[in-house]
Amino acid sequence: MGWRAIRPGSQEEQVGRLVLAGVLVVTLPSVPILGYAIYPFIILTTWFHEMGHGMAALATGNEFTQLVIMPNGSGVATSATAMDTLGISRALIAMGGPLGPSIVGALLILASSNHRLWKPVLLALAAALVVSTLVWVRSLTGWIVLPLVALLLVAVTWRGRDWLQLFSLQFLGVLAALSMFRDWDYLFSEVAVVGGQAMLSDTGAMEAELWLPHWVWAIVIIALSGLMIGASLKYALNREG
Repeated sequence: MGWRAIRPGSQEEQVGRLVLAGVLVVTLPSVPILGYAIYPFIILTTWFHEMGHGMAALATGNEFTQLVIMPNGSGVATSATAMDTLGISRALIAMGGPLGPSIVGALLILASSNHRLWKPVLLALAAALVVSTLVWVRSLTGWIVLPLVALLLVAVTWRGRDWLQLFSLQFLGVLAALSMFRDWDYLFSEVAVVGGQAMLSDTGAMEAELWLPHWVWAIVIIALSGLMIGASLKYALNREG
C-alpha cells in the first residue's frame, strides 16, 4: 500500500504542524543554546499555570495576591484564603494550576474555528498578559517577557496573514495544554522544591484536602485535559474542513 500525499492546508498538515510545534516547546529547553530560542514560550507556559491558580482563587471567593516567575521558568502564585475556607476551595485552587491551562487551551482552539473570533481572542490574550503583569506579577522576568509576548500577539493580529492567526490560536491552545507535561515529574510528586523552598505540589495539596493519593489526582487532571483538548481540536478541525 502506497503513501497518500498530504494536501496543503489539510487537517493532517495542520495537526502535524501543531504536534511538531508542541514537541519542540516541550523538548528544546533541554537542548543547550536552542532552548533560548523558545524561552518566551517557556515563560508563557508558566504564566498559564500560575494564572490558573490565581483565577481559581478568585473564582472560589479568595484573594489572588501575586505571581512570581523566576528566570529558570518556575513560578509561584500566592493566594490568601480565609481561615474558615472549606478544603474543597483550597483543592480547587491547587487544581487550577495544572487544569486551568487546558481549559484556556481548549477555548483558544475552539475560537480558531470561527474566523471572526481570531483577532478579538488574540487581542484579549494580549490584554490579559498586560493586565496580569500590572496587577499581579512581582518579578523582573515576568515584567520583561510577558509584555514582549503581548506585543508579538498584537503584531500577529494586525500584520499577520490569516494562516498565521489561525496557527497562533491553535498553537497557543496546544501550548497551554502541554504546559503541565513540561513538569511531568512535578505532577506526580507529592512535594516539590520551588525557589529553593520545599512545598506541597499541586497534586500533593489536593491529596492533603481530599485524601486520595496525589498520583490519582494527577491521572484525573491528565484525563480531563486530554478530553478537553482532543474534543476542541476535533471540533475546530472539522469546522475548517
